[in-house]
Amino acid sequence: MMRRLYPGWEIEQLPGSTLGGGVYPPKDTAYAASGPGVEIVCDQRVMIDFPSQLPEHLVAASAGRRLVLHAMHSVVDWLAFAVWEDGRLVRSLSLSPDSGIIENIGEPLPFELPYWAGDRPADIAPWPDEDEEPYPLPFHPLDLGEDALRALCGFVQEGRPEPDDIDAYGIDLHGFRVREPHGPDPAEGEAKLKRITETMGPPRFYALGPDGSLIERDGL
Repeated sequence: MMRRLYPGWEIEQLPGSTLGGGVYPPKDTAYAASGPGVEIVCDQRVMIDFPSQLPEHLVAASAGRRLVLHAMHSVVDWLAFAVWEDGRLVRSLSLSPDSGIIENIGEPLPFELPYWAGDRPADIAPWPDEDEEPYPLPFHPLDLGEDALRALCGFVQEGRPEPDDIDAYGIDLHGFRVREPHGPDPAEGEAKLKRITETMGPPRFYALGPDGSLIERDGL
């Protein structure tokens, strides 16, 4: 399966993970599993801003079946998900408060409707010393993202599990190091990341005040 999905790439087996713990693997790492009627791949490289631009060979590999892409990033409140039926894209949504709606293709799926109807508004506390402004989106992408994950994949990452949810930590995934044969040198990427990190200021720590506001404090 991995050689079919990563044709011509360098693939090396690594220690595995679980579905609950491996949804966001390290760079150049993929976690995967194959079972009756379902194949799972967790890889940062498919977590793209425009899900409709998923490489064609990955879409083609899902011929005759449903293909689901789901990605979230809590640091920037970004969500993207998409659904293909027998290779035909039926729904794609990607959005974040900074970028707005990045992609919106097809009709909203049933689990989305309460969000677009205004029944699930975002409840965001302002940062210290900042004027409170309305959240740029009518709902919080991560809230929708959890409902999308449950509806499309049968489990959640955060929030309260429901009785019918899959135990994602009970599903084992194989681990692989996956690299393009002519891709960038990993050592150069690590050196670049180190240089960027060195330019960052010291971390800032906050506590929740009695009134629900965030108060900056020293240290942990």
